[in-house]
Amino acid sequence: MFNLLNPSAYRPESGDTNACLAALNEFGPNPGDLNGRIYIPTDLPVGAPLVVILHGCKQTPAEYDEGTGWSEIADLYGFALLFPEQRQANNWMLGFNWFKSYDSSRGDGEPLSIMHMVEQVVSDHGIDRQRIFITGFSAGGAMTSVMLATYPEVFAGGAIIAGLAYGSAYTIPAALRRMKGDGSPTALHLETRLRDASAYQGPWPTLSIWHGSADEIVDASNALTILEQWRALHDLEERPSSTDIVDGYPRRAWTDAEGRERIEEYTITGMGHGIPLKTNGKNGFGASGAYMLEVNICSTLHIADFWGLRAVRGGPPTRCSKMSGRRRIRNPQRMEHAVA
Repeated sequence: MFNLLNPSAYRPESGDTNACLAALNEFGPNPGDLNGRIYIPTDLPVGAPLVVILHGCKQTPAEYDEGTGWSEIADLYGFALLFPEQRQANNWMLGFNWFKSYDSSRGDGEPLSIMHMVEQVVSDHGIDRQRIFITGFSAGGAMTSVMLATYPEVFAGGAIIAGLAYGSAYTIPAALRRMKGDGSPTALHLETRLRDASAYQGPWPTLSIWHGSADEIVDASNALTILEQWRALHDLEERPSSTDIVDGYPRRAWTDAEGRERIEEYTITGMGHGIPLKTNGKNGFGASGAYMLEVNICSTLHIADFWGLRAVRGGPPTRCSKMSGRRRIRNPQRMEHAVA
């Protein structure tokens, strides 16, 4: 995201202050010129899952992990984490370039760099290739859409938080309009763009969609656009298979002919632009802060559940500790941006 009002309102800390994450220094060709960080729990078994996590603008992997609690949950349930990291030389607000053709195409730019990182972690740590998942927030959510579209054969599932549909925009002006909920291509065009992003014919990854109903940065209509794009791809009925209230918020789910949930959608009523968290009490993880919003539902844990990761193993956290003295912004909801 670009902050139009005050670009210096919040600057990510230099370096990685989270002792949980290690640098991924070697991962082959890097046409997107990205960095990478990883978290590998102690005694990770061969055949463990991998979760790829894409941060939003003006975020670092360390801050994203500390806020969302992903490494805490990875410790508890035994899976590896990969955090691709944007460089300021590519995007001065540290957002992934989801709206650029070169960086949203299979075999090019940032998607190819991320895939080389995935392959390195899979090879180094004996990851189960059938259990690779990806999630991201805002610009990272939009890039999650890109990765699921361009490399659907790699991912068993994805989770998009406050993101945008694949193929929504290929220029900055168009991206700005889409973020405000204006001028989206038709559902048919978006479905076609997703199908044309690779030669893959399915089965398609499962998808978890999260959005705040009061989001003023990425309009909540984008969640519906994502839903319609992927519902068509999975050939699912328009009416949801089930509707529930989970931790006080509405959840809709769509199942396939075998009764397996393929898509879920959470609407976090009253929440602005951010990641929904529960940081205290039972099933509390992470820490609230800028775009890390305490709303009494842990999206991280629910996403892990949706992917079937929570049953991998049990036990206390092994070596990951939260950062202290994290920098925060006053009224983060009021920051204005140009590209998510």
